[in-house]
Amino acid sequence: MKDASSAVELKKAAALRASSLVESGMLVGLGTGSTTAFVLEELGRRVREENLKIECGATSFQAMLLGRKEGLLVHPLMFLERFDISIDGADEIDPQLNLIKGGGGAQTLEKLVHSMSEKFIVVADESKLVKNLGEIFSVPVEILPPAAAYAKKKLTELGASSCSIRMGLKKDGPVVTENGNLLLDAKFAVKDAEKLETQINEITGIVENGIFSRKSIRVNLAIIAGSQGLLEIKGAV
Repeated sequence: MKDASSAVELKKAAALRASSLVESGMLVGLGTGSTTAFVLEELGRRVREENLKIECGATSFQAMLLGRKEGLLVHPLMFLERFDISIDGADEIDPQLNLIKGGGGAQTLEKLVHSMSEKFIVVADESKLVKNLGEIFSVPVEILPPAAAYAKKKLTELGASSCSIRMGLKKDGPVVTENGNLLLDAKFAVKDAEKLETQINEITGIVENGIFSRKSIRVNLAIIAGSQGLLEIKGAV
């Protein structure tokens, strides 16, 4: 089993490789999470030291603050129509490049940004590779607060073996998303990512869920860092 320091180094290696694909003149979608934090740091370094000229949009308030801290020009999403490239992590990645995202609760804006992007790059360490989605992580589901009980009931009917409101850490009460909504974590054994993604989103009161099927969000490249080095898996062109 690899230790925490080696896991961090793997994430950083994948992030640096992804950052190298960003070119001057691009509009860049900034992902959220521990792996993509390395991407933002490297892009900031390139802006300062290599005169990289980019503009950005962020998938979360956290990413916006970190990007601005690193000296990146980060625009509000509401004023943007497209991105040349976006880079983000994932909680799980299956062999078809279907993803589960939303461990940080930002899956709705992440799905928006990556839908807007001409090229979506996923960065991760090898621990995120799974045979089938749902092996480790639950599916995050953003819901309107009044729909909590109803959405939980309908997700259970869809086959969720457990479903609970995500509670905050270092605060009392539930996690509240940047859209002012709640999160349910629903445990599924995902057999058909595209079908389940659609079925979940058809439930009234659900805003978005953390399944990123290859039919809805095209992953163009996955950069996976492992003990043997970097593995690059090409997806949709």
